[in-house]
Amino acid sequence: MKWYHLTDAPLQIHGLAVKKWQKYFRLPEEIIDQVNEKVTFLATYSAGGRIRFRTDSPVIEMRHSVANITLAGPGTGIIGRSGADCYVDGIFRGNRPRAFDSALLTTHIVKEPCMQDVEIYLPAFNRLLTFEIGVEDGAKVEAPRPYTVQKPIVFYGSSITHGEAASHPGNSYASQVARKLDADFINLGFAGAARGEQIMADYIAGLDMSLFVLDYDHNAPSVEHLQNTHYNFYETVRKAQPLLPILMMSKPDFEGNHTSAARQTNILRRAVIQSTWEKARKNGDQNVYFLDGETFFGTKDRDLCTSDLTHPNDLGFYRMAQVIAPTIEKILANPMEE
Repeated sequence: MKWYHLTDAPLQIHGLAVKKWQKYFRLPEEIIDQVNEKVTFLATYSAGGRIRFRTDSPVIEMRHSVANITLAGPGTGIIGRSGADCYVDGIFRGNRPRAFDSALLTTHIVKEPCMQDVEIYLPAFNRLLTFEIGVEDGAKVEAPRPYTVQKPIVFYGSSITHGEAASHPGNSYASQVARKLDADFINLGFAGAARGEQIMADYIAGLDMSLFVLDYDHNAPSVEHLQNTHYNFYETVRKAQPLLPILMMSKPDFEGNHTSAARQTNILRRAVIQSTWEKARKNGDQNVYFLDGETFFGTKDRDLCTSDLTHPNDLGFYRMAQVIAPTIEKILANPMEE
């Protein structure tokens, strides 16, 4: 086997701000310590990070190490938190490690012996330390085919955006949406910690992106907090990027714990997000959009869509992507002109 480290050419890394030995972070080092303490920690997780290349090798070996293989979360097992997904020509081809040696995970993938595009999703809820890819001796390894949507879609939000409770990294709604659109993306979901802070608004406003998804409803500590931060977050990004499409979304688990009080709170939270959208439109912004999270799970068997009344499971994430992807596709197909 010939082995490549994830930073070796012609492999390409997408979705991460820091890409160097044992540091594969989602936020740059100059601001990672300026956000709230939990975001500082979670930004070291490689959620949304991907390795891409083309090869004719009939076998791909993946071996990677993470900081803590024992981490657990609501509805998310070891593969969902620490595993790496392999997709070949856009089709899921495996992720189940055949060996665990301390925090080293080794995975064997079989593919066709012809040139195919390979995309590997990095661990969503663990800090990646090393990642190596092995191909058969003599196999060709080339740079990947470019994405159809080359400027990334940027998602900012809660544990739902992060991908909590997805059975594996490629099943988060952000990952599914990006695959459906053949788009690059950046996942800035921070479980329990996305509070609409100004430093995050300023950072995101400076990113070169095709579309921004504003989805932190769940992590705003209160309706009042959401009111105090949501329009300002939108306005910060809009002032920096006048032509950028901005999609605002409310939480999908609208029923909450199925009490009338929870529902009323979620109605108020949704109203805050709608008011940002309505105010933006009234002020002449024709490139801002709103999706009602209550619609994401559909009307049938909604109770099957979460793992714990909060976090979508694979079915919930699938249903979310089925609504969000066509919306983004339509937006990107009709860009605003200068």
